[in-house]
Amino acid sequence: MKKYISLLVFIISFYGFSQNENNTYKKRVLENTEVDLISSFYGQDGDNAAVTGGIGTEKLTDIATTITVSIPLNANDVFTIDATISAYSSASSSNLNPFDASGASRDDDDDDDDDDDRVGRTAADSPVTGSPWVESSGASKGDVWVNGDFGYSHTSEDRNSIIGANVSFAKEFDYTSIGVGGNFTKLFNEKNTEIGIKANIYLDNWQPVYPTEIKSYNDVNKNLNNGFFEGIDILDQNGTVINKTGSTVWSPYNTTLVENKSRNTYSASISFSQILSKKAQISLFLDVVQQNGWLANPMQRVYFADRANYYIGTASSIANYTSKENTDVFQLADDIERLPDTRFKLPIGARFNYYLNEIISLRTYYRYYYDDWGITAHTANIELPIKISDKFTLYPTYRYYTQTAADYFAPYEELLSTSEFYTSDYDLSEFNANQFGFGISYTDIFTSRRIWKLGLKSVDLKYSNYKRNTGLTAGIISAGFKFVMD
Repeated sequence: MKKYISLLVFIISFYGFSQNENNTYKKRVLENTEVDLISSFYGQDGDNAAVTGGIGTEKLTDIATTITVSIPLNANDVFTIDATISAYSSASSSNLNPFDASGASRDDDDDDDDDDDRVGRTAADSPVTGSPWVESSGASKGDVWVNGDFGYSHTSEDRNSIIGANVSFAKEFDYTSIGVGGNFTKLFNEKNTEIGIKANIYLDNWQPVYPTEIKSYNDVNKNLNNGFFEGIDILDQNGTVINKTGSTVWSPYNTTLVENKSRNTYSASISFSQILSKKAQISLFLDVVQQNGWLANPMQRVYFADRANYYIGTASSIANYTSKENTDVFQLADDIERLPDTRFKLPIGARFNYYLNEIISLRTYYRYYYDDWGITAHTANIELPIKISDKFTLYPTYRYYTQTAADYFAPYEELLSTSEFYTSDYDLSEFNANQFGFGISYTDIFTSRRIWKLGLKSVDLKYSNYKRNTGLTAGIISAGFKFVMD
């Protein structure tokens, strides 16, 4: 019986069910220091950028590397260091200030604040332009995200209990995060049954950045002839230059910005795993997540259907504003995204793995998700590892996802200013998505190939292609290496 259990646990270890494999059959929890290195390249494109109010380029690239070092402190204790660095370039984020490419983001010394002579004319040849479809050269077009996590786990002498704790830190240009967590795992029934509980707290803090026009409006005390706006024409829907000191001018609907800079997340989860037979295993899990604080993204614009539209750029392009042909006019925001300051999430899921034969295994996953913003979602995943030799395994995968829209979502120019909360972020819209993937893994349990003092235990290469019915497409290539240190 133990032989079959050991074989099954090895097959499904990719999903994390086998954290007790070493504990069961080895004197030490971890014999040697292990190093995991994962690198990935991610690229996406689409037409519904949230930074520009639900339309515009979503082009983004990201290169990330994660290194995890697991160090045995003694026979029962393991210390883990997990560090990630991610560098991205985002066309949509660059349009936090869409005018950088034309040099409009400046504080010049032009003393001519009299715009009366501009009233009634068009600005078809305005040197100041921007577009939701054109990447700006703004400072927000790229950034680096770093994360560090330090964990400790202790396994009981009988290898039936595991207790652990971790602390983490993450930093990006507009927020920082500090996290703490703990977990406990108990094995029963000759290690055929496993129950785990886990809790985490993440205390985040915004360093908010805002769309250029809204920030500048506040900075100059609503004076459209000063600061960023000095010497810049503002156009109405007809392409006519407005009188900035007149009675009908552009202004943000709400000049109150981020008031509570905290964003805290509290989560607890419970999992149950059971070996049903020598070929089958099932796992169930339940998560409870509560978030409090400023949960909206201050970078993201919204546009209201019940307010007049105003622009900076070339008047003749206003008629084609929502088309990719528009390269030189940008609509001034009505407001930033506003969302409730609390959110409750409840994911419930299951995994079922089945060992068909020595060549093929089946891994399945399903998750139901609910939150009190009005989103419900379903995720289904299937993976079919095919062992083509003693060391090589192929694993095609397929994932399907569908969700309903949040109560506060509407597309560009369909929101109403009378609403308390609003967003045009398509991550909160109704959509479904398909993801196809294919990978190959190399495993050498004897670590015969060596790099310095590191023995190569496994290599994983994978490509996935992702498509939403909203038009977003993405691809990711990843490579993972596991080493054992002498």
